[in-house]
Amino acid sequence: MNDAANTVDPTAIIGLVAAIAVLVVLVLRTKVHALLALIVAASIAGLSAGMAPADAIASITSGFGSTLATIGLVVGFGVMMGRLLEVSGAAEKLAISFLRWLGSKKEEWALAGAGYIISIPIFVDSAFVILQPLVKSLSRTANRSFLTLGIALAGGMVLTHHAVPPTPGPLGAAGIFGVGIGDMILYGVLLTIPALFTVTIYARVMGPKIEAMIERDTGEALATEDAFAEFSKLAEDREVELPSLFMSMLPIVAPIILIFLNTGVAALATVNPDAIPQFLVDSSAFIGNPVIAVGIGVLLALYGVARKLSRHDALAEMEKGIDTAGIILLVTGAGGALGAVLRDSGVGQYIGEWVSGLPLPVIMIPFLIATMVRLVQGSGTVAIITSASLSAPILAQIPDVNMVLAAQASALGAMVFSYFNDSLFWVVNRMLGVKTVKHQILTWSLPTTVAWATSLVTILIADVLTR
Repeated sequence: MNDAANTVDPTAIIGLVAAIAVLVVLVLRTKVHALLALIVAASIAGLSAGMAPADAIASITSGFGSTLATIGLVVGFGVMMGRLLEVSGAAEKLAISFLRWLGSKKEEWALAGAGYIISIPIFVDSAFVILQPLVKSLSRTANRSFLTLGIALAGGMVLTHHAVPPTPGPLGAAGIFGVGIGDMILYGVLLTIPALFTVTIYARVMGPKIEAMIERDTGEALATEDAFAEFSKLAEDREVELPSLFMSMLPIVAPIILIFLNTGVAALATVNPDAIPQFLVDSSAFIGNPVIAVGIGVLLALYGVARKLSRHDALAEMEKGIDTAGIILLVTGAGGALGAVLRDSGVGQYIGEWVSGLPLPVIMIPFLIATMVRLVQGSGTVAIITSASLSAPILAQIPDVNMVLAAQASALGAMVFSYFNDSLFWVVNRMLGVKTVKHQILTWSLPTTVAWATSLVTILIADVLTR
């Protein structure tokens, strides 16, 4: 245990509760923007935990910077690519093709399944940014709820992001618990399939209701920039003006393939260092990095589907995309700052240690530690690693514990109620155009909680079946 965790006292917990209360009040009841509210809450939490003012500021700034370093360029490149796919008609082409392949009224299931698969090798924030243009286009062309499709896509992604390696959280949990990666992948897929169904059903039922609520409360409708009411009737005529399916898919598929390639080459090189020449390992690591891969996707969109645009028009459209990314990046960074303060102050680990001492069914220990840490500091990956680190030594002393299931309990417990201090909360809501806190919670906090609750039931059943 680190020293910070051991020195946390009740004042820090009271301060944390106060910080969260201030955050909620500022966002819900005042004109203070969420960006500033998050920084205020981070300051209160850090100072009340006994951090020196200079240390609190350092934690805020480093948390902000490290968060943006992880996803900043990817978000920027992603919105540029998305804008080019929109204005070129490539997203419409993909939407028409999806409808023809999958049939009417199944779009949310298709997007949930696609997100579920794609988020296995790709960080969830990046994957959502890459595929979000499909949500807008499918909503328009299929006359389906925009939020139904968006929630289904993000819901499918978040499941495998938490449960299936090679994403960092489940991969770290497997290493700490000493279980095989293959076993972790198999359990992750099996345990999250029920949640895939419940999240998609939530999206289908609640998406239209949330949209109606937003329009009633704000007088604004989502995704109504253009009218495509007659689009499906004239699809064949419209397709004459659109790019080919291959060129429309290439900017999206190419980054995914490159990231897959990097994952596969790195895994093979780890198993057998002599199997692949080092220059190939280095090359795949470079082009398969999400920043480089998505940047290549922008170039493919620019010189592929958007090649008919003039230089001036292409730059103008990409800058429009960047305009939408600015607030996403700032608020996302502020959420990272709050998480960093709570992590550096030791409060998150302190709560984890407290939960680990409670009389609980064995498999519930890692699940609840991950749940509590996630609620406190926001990062699912940090919650998974903290839960695994605290619970693995405890469970190792208990006979007949399925350690793969315990590792998955750490991973799935961290899905609970994504909210202000989670970067994905802001990415999903902002890119779907949901601006009011009440609507944001319905759009993303509750679906992640549905996934969490379904996973809890699944884990408890699996624990009984594997004894």
